[in-house]
Amino acid sequence: MHLARFPRVRLFPTPTPLEKLDNFSRALGGPEIWIKRDDCTVVATGGNKVRKLEWLIGEARALGATHIVTQGAVQSNHVRQTAAVARRFGMTCTALLEHRIETNDRDYLNSGNVLLDKLFGCLIEYRPGGVDMNAEAEKKGEELRAQGVNAYVIPGGGSNRVGALGYVSCAQELMQQADEMDLKIDLIVTATGSAGTHAGLVVGLHGVNAQVPVLGIGVRLPKDRQEANVHRLAEATADYLGMTGGIPREAVVANCDYVGAGYGIPTEGMANAVQMLAREEGILLDPVYSGKAMAGMIDLIRRGEIGADKRVVFLHTGGAVGLFGYTGYLETAMEA
Repeated sequence: MHLARFPRVRLFPTPTPLEKLDNFSRALGGPEIWIKRDDCTVVATGGNKVRKLEWLIGEARALGATHIVTQGAVQSNHVRQTAAVARRFGMTCTALLEHRIETNDRDYLNSGNVLLDKLFGCLIEYRPGGVDMNAEAEKKGEELRAQGVNAYVIPGGGSNRVGALGYVSCAQELMQQADEMDLKIDLIVTATGSAGTHAGLVVGLHGVNAQVPVLGIGVRLPKDRQEANVHRLAEATADYLGMTGGIPREAVVANCDYVGAGYGIPTEGMANAVQMLAREEGILLDPVYSGKAMAGMIDLIRRGEIGADKRVVFLHTGGAVGLFGYTGYLETAMEA
């Protein structure tokens, strides 16, 4: 796969660290756990969306765009990173924030990612929960174009065939690191939500014939819908790259047993996972994506579904800023 054929901007130093979690592995009694630190992508406190934005903003600049439109939930990590990158390249950013969670909690509505969105000068509009947010973003883009603005619309999570190139590239990077370290990886675990990270990893690993499975821990949808979304995007991304033969359906695996009451609604397992990694390794997860993904991985290890003899890489998607939007819940959980 020759990724240099596609427009790109460079936003952070690569590779991101691949670190062994000795204390964490020991506390769980195995397996050998490593962490791919995509919380260290630098821009706006980092996160997985920065990788996607290298390609999305690259295409936007190639098209002469001056205004970025995107969308996400109120505490969207993606919006925070998009707003920051847009400003870096002199672009205006409009973000549509969905009230996906019914709450009047001031921390959730004003702190964390929302505070940073405003610091980056993002123009924020709100939408009620349950609407088609990508359609709303496209509509906003059309409104701006009608006013003579060259607007480029980025879907939620940066998850389309362009954004997914960020995780095709990450898959290549991770395998090069593993090869240089003589590290045989048995399984990669990450959060799966808007599908771009999961799909890009699957495509990238398939493209280099790595034969390493990816397990996505779902944060929003039921298993059948999540796997269908990821596979659909993986196929579109592979086609965009000119790969022949497509992506096998069995290469896309999601476990959606750890969503809890819904997207962004905290769970006891999430709170325990966030505390455990912080206290064992000094690494912060987020409450919406990586926290629930880690909670799922911990439970699967404790139940023996991920064997103690395996070597697992957890892909950290960032988002620790979001912890400040859940202050009350986390304080209560720590007291308990």
